[in-house]
Amino acid sequence: MITDPHLLFAEVSLDIARGAFQAGLDKLAATNDILSDSYIFNLLSARSFRGLKQYDKAAGHLKKCCSLAPGNQIAWQELIELKVLESRDRSADGKSAFDPVIAELEQLSLALSGFEPPCASECFDPTPIIEQKQPFPDDVSIAVPTETLANIFISQGAYKKAIKVYTSLIQLKPSKAEDYKRHIDWILEKL
Repeated sequence: MITDPHLLFAEVSLDIARGAFQAGLDKLAATNDILSDSYIFNLLSARSFRGLKQYDKAAGHLKKCCSLAPGNQIAWQELIELKVLESRDRSADGKSAFDPVIAELEQLSLALSGFEPPCASECFDPTPIIEQKQPFPDDVSIAVPTETLANIFISQGAYKKAIKVYTSLIQLKPSKAEDYKRHIDWILEKL
């Protein structure tokens, strides 16, 4: 039984640093039932298997680390390094290394090489300033009438639009109807 997993992990880390990968794996194997869902357990197992050049087992443990802690970049980085190392070792041995990720990237690159974006049908002329500043007609409905919008219309001198907003507000907020009617009367005096 394990008294302190941290001490075990420290011992295994020392074994890995010394190159005693099998000794580290042996220590971890004794705790497999208890610690198999631990991020550090899987990371140290992966490093030990990597040292023994058992890349498939190392990749399995690193993938488990990535699923346990997806935001932790250490396992992701080591998984990438492992794939590169495995590819180099297989090339050096004269074996052809089939990597499904590289094969998929090759297919994607081939598909993208013939891609041409569609031509834009819009013109490149911006909307003239005169059209941008053109007010909308007084009879257009206002989707969201607010007191602030009415005040903006008053400051712009668009009194009919302000009256329209206050009329809509009377229906939306009957509790403030008297206040809105006073605003309308005040605007009508300005006209």
